[in-house]
Amino acid sequence: MNTNLLTGLIFVAVFGSVILIHELGHFVVGKLFKVEIEEFGIGIPPKMLTLFQWRETEFTLNWLPFGGFNRFKGENNPEIEGGLAAANPWVRLAVLLAGATMNLLLGVLVYSIIIAQLGIPDFNTIQVFDVTPGSPAAQAGFRVEDIFLKINGETIKSEPQLRGIIHDNLDKELLFTLQRGDEIIETAAIPLSSRSAEDGALGFLPSYGYQPSPSFLTSLSYGVQTTFYTAKDILLLPAQLLRGSLSPDEARFLGFRGIYNILQQTVNADVESRAEQPAATSSAPTPVPPPTYYTLNLIASLTITLGVFNLLPFPALDGGRIFFVLPEIFLKKRVPAKFENIVHGVGIMLLLGFMLYVNVMDFIDPVNIVLP
Repeated sequence: MNTNLLTGLIFVAVFGSVILIHELGHFVVGKLFKVEIEEFGIGIPPKMLTLFQWRETEFTLNWLPFGGFNRFKGENNPEIEGGLAAANPWVRLAVLLAGATMNLLLGVLVYSIIIAQLGIPDFNTIQVFDVTPGSPAAQAGFRVEDIFLKINGETIKSEPQLRGIIHDNLDKELLFTLQRGDEIIETAAIPLSSRSAEDGALGFLPSYGYQPSPSFLTSLSYGVQTTFYTAKDILLLPAQLLRGSLSPDEARFLGFRGIYNILQQTVNADVESRAEQPAATSSAPTPVPPPTYYTLNLIASLTITLGVFNLLPFPALDGGRIFFVLPEIFLKKRVPAKFENIVHGVGIMLLLGFMLYVNVMDFIDPVNIVLP
């Protein structure tokens, strides 16, 4: 199925929504604390038209459909009464935190939806997610949703353990004990060293088991946990690079092309997984892999990354601006506005240069990321 048009529409919608919800957070909290906002723009200028006027704020629609922006009154000038820079430091802190908070809340919502659909991960249960036709696993009778109990008598407790046993026994027969519904099945298969890494020595994909979520509140709880661990992993990337547990390619920033390429894969995989479902439910005697949620996972990852990145203490980012608010809160002494504006101006130039570099590298040395 050709999904290029669908991918393009989702790409624009995802980037627009993730950035727009960030700006909406700044807007709502700014209004709550009576900070004047001169313009709330949907999309990026040049301006297409004015949608309406509400109080002092002009709502505009702009030509470039990527996100939006707030134009706060007196954003960088504390002498302008009613503006952002003249507001109480606690108010400025709240406004600056609101954008990233909205991104993280969106991540919680998306992960909660995924968990409500898939179920709650059971990390003690390893099962078959997919089987390649004609592979050693298929010949041994592996079926989707078969649960691994033992391999050569060794109880299976984790996916790394399962993969390790297979890797250590290439070209040797392995005895598998599987649970299929209420049945216990024993079968043998030989992992082949002649098969490529992408195809897998046995030709199947393992996954964790899932238990149905009893309620959306339970899904929401797990969504919060998943968002926390995702944000934590993003913050730990530099440490993983220094330890050598992560390669530079694995931690590399992606530009628009790189993200579009991944999105194209996720959309194709999700569409194909759903196309298989009607045939499976109407005539197939064996289970098929459940529908995938790669695109929703990518959206969650993008919004959480944007939220975490914006909180880094780098000039021009929300985190950099928060860094200048803290001395005023704790030391009762404000950093001169002129100096702060110069620092943020330099920061913007560095960020634009970095973004240009990342996007150019996407074309010169594209990252090849293949979904499992």
